[in-house]
Amino acid sequence: MAFKVLFLAHAPDAEAEKHRCVIETPKYYKLFVVVVKDQEQAIEVCKKVVKEEGIQSILLCPGFTHRDIAEISEAIGENVGVFVARGDGPSNRISMEVMRREGWFSEKGRE
Repeated sequence: MAFKVLFLAHAPDAEAEKHRCVIETPKYYKLFVVVVKDQEQAIEVCKKVVKEEGIQSILLCPGFTHRDIAEISEAIGENVGVFVARGDGPSNRISMEVMRREGWFSEKGRE
């Protein structure tokens, strides 16, 4: 049986049913990738994919807050690991500058 992982990322213009893919090796690994627009959609996707695909691990992009992570963990139960990809200070600044330049935050009404 393959190790099944769900990776979630945020984008203001995401459509979770459209912006997704699955990558799998012949035997050991199956990675589901979904881009969501907000926390509500993230929780819906997590619940659905855990139930339908038997996900064992969820990896979240750095945009998820501690509260978001706690909500996801509570929503999916204690039998699925929840992890967060985090960068160092310089990496975070680089990413934020690109996102700001591309209008991510203005679309959310934050700038």
